[in-house]
Amino acid sequence: MDEQGGRTRADVVVVGAGLAGLVATSELVAAGKRVLLVDQESTEHLGGQAYWSFGGLFLVDSPEQRRMRIHDSPELAWSDWQGSAGFDRTTAEPEPDEAALSSAGLGEDHWGRRWAQAYVAWAAGEKRAWLHDKGVRFFPVVGWAERGDGTATGHGNSVPRFHITWGTGPGLVEPFEREVRAGVESGLVQLRGRHRVTELVTTDGAVTGVRCEVLAHDPVDRGMPSSREVVGQVELVAQAVIVTSGGIGANEELVRQFWPERLGTPPRHMVTGVPAYVDGSMLEPLVGAGARLVNRDRMWHYVEGLPNHSPVWPGHGIRILPGPSSLWLDATGQRLPAPYLPGFDTLGTLAHLRRSAPEHDHSWFVASHTVLGKEYALSGSEQNPDLTGRSVRQVLGRVTTDVPGPLQAFVEHGADVVQAPTVEQLVAKMNALVGEDLLDPVAVRELVQARDRELDNPYGKDVQVALVRAARRSLGDRLIRTAAPHRFLDPGHGPLVALRLRVLTRKTLGGVQTDLDSRALDAAGQPIPGLYAAGEVAGFGGGGVHGYRSLEGTFLGGCLFSGRAAGRAAARALG
Repeated sequence: MDEQGGRTRADVVVVGAGLAGLVATSELVAAGKRVLLVDQESTEHLGGQAYWSFGGLFLVDSPEQRRMRIHDSPELAWSDWQGSAGFDRTTAEPEPDEAALSSAGLGEDHWGRRWAQAYVAWAAGEKRAWLHDKGVRFFPVVGWAERGDGTATGHGNSVPRFHITWGTGPGLVEPFEREVRAGVESGLVQLRGRHRVTELVTTDGAVTGVRCEVLAHDPVDRGMPSSREVVGQVELVAQAVIVTSGGIGANEELVRQFWPERLGTPPRHMVTGVPAYVDGSMLEPLVGAGARLVNRDRMWHYVEGLPNHSPVWPGHGIRILPGPSSLWLDATGQRLPAPYLPGFDTLGTLAHLRRSAPEHDHSWFVASHTVLGKEYALSGSEQNPDLTGRSVRQVLGRVTTDVPGPLQAFVEHGADVVQAPTVEQLVAKMNALVGEDLLDPVAVRELVQARDRELDNPYGKDVQVALVRAARRSLGDRLIRTAAPHRFLDPGHGPLVALRLRVLTRKTLGGVQTDLDSRALDAAGQPIPGLYAAGEVAGFGGGGVHGYRSLEGTFLGGCLFSGRAAGRAAARALG
């Protein structure tokens, strides 16, 4: 790096040391470019939000799928993607302060759709081999996330596509962190932790660097809130800047500001699925440099959140990854209709709950103890020590364990799980937990009994029971995700269990509009010289590669794909 006039010069400044930033930096290092990697948190801990993730990746027609007799294809995946995304903002609709957009002829979904086509092709082609060459391996059982809205052409995965990284989030971050730290050793990369970017510097219409506030050293553990005390100012100069600063999931004010009417009213109380630094603080500097933000009303929040009994960050929530068997009740005890079933349609269920009982911020899973042990997993690297630690022995122990240890910790120490031998006792505990008699024990018993009657013969009309039986035909579901159909009121499968669920904030699906080289675009649809954006801040590509809904396993993949594109394009532009 060059030091001139108190300013540090490099070829590229990368803003954000999460997965997309690490991937972009590793590509720049491979091209021999000098990089300043800056982050408002300590660079002792790299990987950002991806480190905390379950490590799920969307792959198409993979060896893992074929071994499980799953028939997938790029054509089927693209059909599923389009049905889920619902791209509909394809022509320009100028806003009062964006008159130049009318001449561009490009709507908010133009580049998102092109990114989606490219991403599906990558997921069906080079993606797995590229990761495999870097040492990434996958758990052999492919999961079936987002099973859909019940239509062949609508939302959802037609087949299982959720591939769990062996090592979860840390295992996915590891090879890119290794390459970045090798760049540090070789002198190509300089890590600038505790640097909060406040402005993108523009010279003659091109972005030529960043201005930063230097924050006080604060040796907190990974993910914990850190000091925002400013101890200095610095300007970093470069020929290009790549912004990979993430989303807004921990900024409840912004989440509420852009919460769309189609999802009903936002809850009064939510739990937070991302660390406090996922705050959207780079959005104003991006707008100041002329970048166009699109699809800001598109977001992805889960409805199966539990407050963490041992929180790392404020409001820390953990998502339940459910199998398909639990009865799902709203706060007043009404059973959710199909397709709003566990694991099927995340945003559809969120919208239903925010409309059916908007005065309440919770819903319930009701199930047997057998379902608790067999079907409930917890999202996140820290909640899956066997997969994160790459322990085959511990993974096999899930089969013989009554309830996995991390889940049992929520049963014992969390405030939102109750158990009882009878429906009446269970409902009494549920009402006591809420502090109000919202649930009628007679009505809840009738729901459970009606569900149990459907198991008297192999026929029946209950859609959920039929879908549970269908799920058992999938080898992965039969092995680890779906309990054999049984009566919840059978004492042999007891006690009964209920989990109070909250809305858990997670992802923003919109952001900086970019072309296929991750170049940030202005209001007229033209690339801003020297400025690139990747990862969640760019809607995982194009300002919204997912459209309105995700097929899951595509957030980390979007960081990989867009970060790679940004790093390679910037390297090419520099020559």
